[in-house]
Amino acid sequence: MRCAADSTADWRYTMHSITKDYPTVFQDTHESPCLSLYQPTHRQHPENVQDPIRFRSLVKTLEESLRKTYQSHDIPALLKPFHALAEDQDFWNHTTSGLAVLGGAKMFRVYRLARPVAELAIVADSFHTKPLMRMVQSADSYQILGLSRNTFSVYQGNRDAVHELQLMEGVPHTADDLPGMQSDAREGAHRAYGPTAKSTAAHHGTDVKQDAQDRDTERFFRAVDEAVLEHCSQPSGQRLILAALPQHHHLFRSISRNPNLMAEAIDTHPDALSSDALRERAWQLVQPYYLERLAGLVDAYGAAHSSGRGADDLGTIGQAAVNGRIETLLIEADRLVPGRIDPETGAISPADLSDPDVDDVLDDLGELVLKSGGEVIIVPAERMPTKTGAAAIYRF
Repeated sequence: MRCAADSTADWRYTMHSITKDYPTVFQDTHESPCLSLYQPTHRQHPENVQDPIRFRSLVKTLEESLRKTYQSHDIPALLKPFHALAEDQDFWNHTTSGLAVLGGAKMFRVYRLARPVAELAIVADSFHTKPLMRMVQSADSYQILGLSRNTFSVYQGNRDAVHELQLMEGVPHTADDLPGMQSDAREGAHRAYGPTAKSTAAHHGTDVKQDAQDRDTERFFRAVDEAVLEHCSQPSGQRLILAALPQHHHLFRSISRNPNLMAEAIDTHPDALSSDALRERAWQLVQPYYLERLAGLVDAYGAAHSSGRGADDLGTIGQAAVNGRIETLLIEADRLVPGRIDPETGAISPADLSDPDVDDVLDDLGELVLKSGGEVIIVPAERMPTKTGAAAIYRF
């Protein structure tokens, strides 16, 4: 994939988003050499004091690999943003559980990761992206609708992290944004008048006001349901968790037409929870479905393999991948298989990962499947159905 034409001049002022970059950055054509650096980091002092020290050591490994094969390239220019990041004390004071840095001649991307990753420093003709695939794969992804009587927000999450999505353009985000729902218009609608234009008895006015408020809430909830269905659920296909005060659940469910809305819900608004607490509560609801789907994929692989529509041999999978035959590829998490894949035949040649031209075969297989429109699922080792690190289900 060719590295995106991003200027490295302003890298320190931009923290990139994996979800926004996926899958474009992973699938584009590389401009060799491409540098991939991963390391676990720490959120608190004094543990995080060692993080920049380990980072500099990994950058040194990148430099040694570059000097083996890429002496004709401007190595100092390739490493300049890495060295600058190493000296950015503010960055190292705000680390999370892991770090991924992808760099090339025309690209430099920094990702703070919600989960730890194994240390890795690879120079190759493609980026090593398997750890990032795992964090954005659809298998454990979900969305959360944070809803109140007057406002809503949508969050994207998985087992490791959750973040609020940007506002949808042209979509009302508060009750006041709906035509005819401005506060002065609603207040007028909440008053009841008799034949002489004087207000009716107070308790009648209160009843009418409550009825009008309920109608306003229902109208707003319908607009929210339509917007989330069109702009979030239909494009993503992901499960939707309702997070709202208990009194809003029944009304929203009674009018919702969203087939992705889960029966399980969070009985408070996201504003009342920390990001970690919101993620934990959401993952408790989604995890059973994730495990069920993973078990289904494993069973599907077993059936496909038995009927000749699946394989676990890496060489066979490589041939199918270059021919665009793979519908679903299961890859074992945290496993590395050093080697090269022939882009024409898919033949796999074992090699040493310390060689600058060598990447992880499993990572490269994942790239090939993504480029052909297939799905890649990163599977924990204990749930992997094969011993080779990969399991493929063919389209045909």
